[in-house]
Amino acid sequence: MSILRKLFRWERGRQQSGYDKMLICGAMWPIKFDTYLLKFPEGSEIAPHTDKVESGKHYRLNIVLKSATLGGDFHCSAPIFTNNRIKLFRPDVSEHQVSKVIQGNRYILSIGWIVGA
Repeated sequence: MSILRKLFRWERGRQQSGYDKMLICGAMWPIKFDTYLLKFPEGSEIAPHTDKVESGKHYRLNIVLKSATLGGDFHCSAPIFTNNRIKLFRPDVSEHQVSKVIQGNRYILSIGWIVGA
């Protein structure tokens, strides 16, 4: 699918676990990056995983725009920085997950980039 066809359109997340993502912007050069709005409705979750890249170091900054009322907690084995609203981590080397959203919806602004690709 063309990158332009993905812009500003909801699609299922890669983990096939009930969350949706909308591509806001991205580029392949000079630094490969993407920016997504992520929506986690009730019942969605992401199992523990890593996101492998072919080359380089993958970084991701997740900004919590709205937390779920219950559940939907982000867990990462080795975050670079984390607080209630900001999660900075290496998804290619740190296992991460989102617990099941029990009540409410969770919204995340997710910015990822690859250095040295």
